[in-house]
Amino acid sequence: MYFDELDLNDNVLDALYDMRFETCTPVQEQCIPEILKGNDMLGVAQTGTGKTAAYLLPILSKLADGGYPKDAINCVIMSPTRELAQQIDQAMQGFGYYLDDVSSVAIYGGNDGNRYDQELKSLSLGADVVIATPGRLISHISMGNADFSRVSFFVLDEADRMLDMGFSEDIKKIAQLLPPTCQTIMFSATMPDKIEELAKTLLKNPVVVKLAVSKPAEKIKQSAYVCYETQKLGIIQDIFKQGDLKRVIIFSGKKQKVKAINRALLRMHVNSGEMHSDLNQAERDQMLYKFKSGQIDVLVATDIVARGIDIDDIAMVINFDVPHDAEDYVHRIGRTARADRDGVAITFINEEDVHSFKQIEKLLEKEVEKKPLPEELGEGPEYKEGRGQRTSAKSRRRKNRDETAHKRKPRRNENERKPKEVKPKAEVADNVAVEAAPTTAVDNGAAATEQPDGEGRRSRSRRRRGNNKRQQGDADNAQTAPVASEESTRGKQPKQEGKQPKQEGKQPKQGDKQSKQGDKQPKQSDKQAKQGDRKAKQDGDRQAKGANGSADNRQAKPKKRSRKPRQQRQDSDAQPVSTKYSKTAGMSPVVNPSKDGALKSLLKKPLKWIKSFGK
Repeated sequence: MYFDELDLNDNVLDALYDMRFETCTPVQEQCIPEILKGNDMLGVAQTGTGKTAAYLLPILSKLADGGYPKDAINCVIMSPTRELAQQIDQAMQGFGYYLDDVSSVAIYGGNDGNRYDQELKSLSLGADVVIATPGRLISHISMGNADFSRVSFFVLDEADRMLDMGFSEDIKKIAQLLPPTCQTIMFSATMPDKIEELAKTLLKNPVVVKLAVSKPAEKIKQSAYVCYETQKLGIIQDIFKQGDLKRVIIFSGKKQKVKAINRALLRMHVNSGEMHSDLNQAERDQMLYKFKSGQIDVLVATDIVARGIDIDDIAMVINFDVPHDAEDYVHRIGRTARADRDGVAITFINEEDVHSFKQIEKLLEKEVEKKPLPEELGEGPEYKEGRGQRTSAKSRRRKNRDETAHKRKPRRNENERKPKEVKPKAEVADNVAVEAAPTTAVDNGAAATEQPDGEGRRSRSRRRRGNNKRQQGDADNAQTAPVASEESTRGKQPKQEGKQPKQEGKQPKQGDKQSKQGDKQPKQSDKQAKQGDRKAKQDGDRQAKGANGSADNRQAKPKKRSRKPRQQRQDSDAQPVSTKYSKTAGMSPVVNPSKDGALKSLLKKPLKWIKSFGK
């Protein structure tokens, strides 16, 4: 059918003739006569079939014929996105080029204060046609800037998309402000249950027109690549090498991925741009203008340009991601093959999107051709469902980690990586009994060097030195105990002697310096040893008989203190403890030989380890 066969205004027909529109599309042929009759309408048709002209042409024709108030808003057209609102406004200007008495204004967010003032002025003066997004129109209504009491036409374009975006309550709120005589028109690309419910609420005895519901245009050549995520950019590069780059749209569901794809294309020296919600309105308008005018060849975009964007010469649409909704797939590929042109639609399917694409094929009622990958990219995954495709990569890594947990060896600390080499306790005790404290310190230091590096070696060496000190201190206390017991009746001197064995336990830390100082002292100790040899034999025998024990028992601390004869006390007074010798740094104090029969063995032991240092 030709447009001039319809009952349209002559000025509208002149504009169509200038735009070289002669024949009607099927949806226009069925919808325009019903709208001219004043009936409510629900039109369901695939994208790119001319739905915008199907409601604009009859409305403009009726406004041009007259009979509507000049100072009131006569038509309200709702749009889900700003871009679609701008496109409807541009089509309005083209179709109403010869209609001087019909004015229009587009209302949408993201503009500056000057644009807001223009919107406010147009609403107050009563623009004939208001094209708006729901959110911005609600803000004007809440501020009292719009009067909808005399509206004659209310149009919902892409109604399913508006419901998906959560504008259901806003639409109902705006519809309550309309007069009962308002003619309501709804157009949608799909017909879900929520659209039927909204239609029952808003429409009065509507005329339903359904054409090829949720089916893409027949002239679109559809194909797909089953690939891994890392192979997608390589496929794009191969596609661009084979053909012309002009007029290509690449769709992705996430704006972050849109940015990454655009950066990769720019590195390939492809003239591309990006379109997503992070851009302000001026940047979005500029990017869309560059693509329409041919300044950029490839547009990477989210679904904000999947609905209603009318660019006739788009040659190819690439779905970088499979859309989750099968109807979104129809909208995406509907950007190509418009106005009876041919087009190509390519979809990339990774192992996680197999289930979603099978649902799309079920909706299309046919199987989409699967093309082989380029040879340089290798093989892709199999096109099979039921292999856990819907699980994320993070969940798969967690599952693999749980399955292989029993195969992994437990981690070891730093102190457990090298074998421990510790001397047996019996051997350490023998070294302490045979040698003096400095020799024990040297041996412990050598043993410590055999231990692993780190804090474990130092802590074990400290504990071993502490044990050796305690053992040596116990032995010294056992040897000096009889002296302390006897001298406790003489005043303050036993206290000084009791402290000196403790100093002996600390002396091994000083190392080789003390041993060098001790080399000078054996001469003095030899003289004292010779003087006390004779008396040591006699006193040792007497003390052994009095204590009823052996020499080893005398080293232990006696339980009862026995009173010594006066003669022994006089002998001990004759040879007091050498305080000068006890103050030397390298040796322990010399006790009276008359007090202990084991003094000879005590004096011989220091001589052995002192001579060993000399060696």
